Formats: sequence, C-alpha cells, structure tokens
Amino acid sequence: MDIAEQDLARITRADSGFRCEFTRDFDHTPQEVWRMLTDAARLPEWLAPGTIEPRIGGRARLDFVDSGIVIDSEVTLYEPDHLLEYSWSGPDEPTRRMTWTLSALLDGCRLTLVLRLPEGDDVARSCAGWEAHLDMLAAALEGVPVKFPFETFKAAREAYRTRLP
Repeated sequence: MDIAEQDLARITRADSGFRCEFTRDFDHTPQEVWRMLTDAARLPEWLAPGTIEPRIGGRARLDFVDSGIVIDSEVTLYEPDHLLEYSWSGPDEPTRRMTWTLSALLDGCRLTLVLRLPEGDDVARSCAGWEAHLDMLAAALEGVPVKFPFETFKAAREAYRTRLP
C-alpha cells in the first residue's frame, strides 16, 4: 500500500506539544480488540512483551527488547472494553500520554488512539512507529502476526515529516 494514500493520523499543536489522532476500523468486537490491547499473552504479537494492570493506578510496562526501550508508567484511565490510557514513557522521560478508545460499530469496532507528545519529540518518528504497530495489530487480529514492518515505518516517517504543523 502506498503510505501517501493511507489515512494518516491527524496532527495538531496542543498543550506545549502535539496531539496525534489515529483511527482504525476493525471487523472484530471491542472485546476482541481490548484483549489485544491489554492481555500480556497477546501484547507481544503486535507491540512488545509486557503487562498492563487492569485498573487506574496500575502499572503499564512494555519491554522492546530489540531496541532497548522500556516503557514503565501508570494507567491513568481504565474502562474495560472501552478506554485505556497510560504514558508512552520510561522513567525520567517527559510524559507522552496515550489514550486508546474503542467504540462498537455495526460490524466490529472503531479504535481511536490519541498520542500527546511534548515539544521537541520526533513526532514523525512516533507517528510512523504507531502506523507500523497498528498494522501489526490488524494482522494479529486476523491471526497472522507479522514482524515490525520497517518499510511501512520509513515511508510513514517521510509522509509525516511533510505534514507536521
């Protein structure tokens, strides 16, 4: 797929940084997608090994072994099958809030992911990474997990660089 034709995230300036909103529709129930977002056994299929404790104040920890990145934060919003928020940050890093929202559709669900990135972050890189991981999520939901799609990442990063506000 030509990345320029994809419906890329909508990026706006907000709160001393950026707000990036991704939307994906899936032919799966909110409960099926929710399991992918929160079940420690399913997270490695599309994101990274880790755990997300199912409660406000719970720990959200993901370990991207190949890159050395470790996310260690706290769940700040939690409504089963609907809403999940934590920071995409490691210790001693600025807060990078991520809010996942699932809404039922007639034949599946809509996933909305909102990233809030601080000024100075590489927004194009972050958005491109999420394009790749959302593609991985879609594949995992279909039962065919894929490795991180570097070509998608590179093409998306270039596309986002040209779209930054």
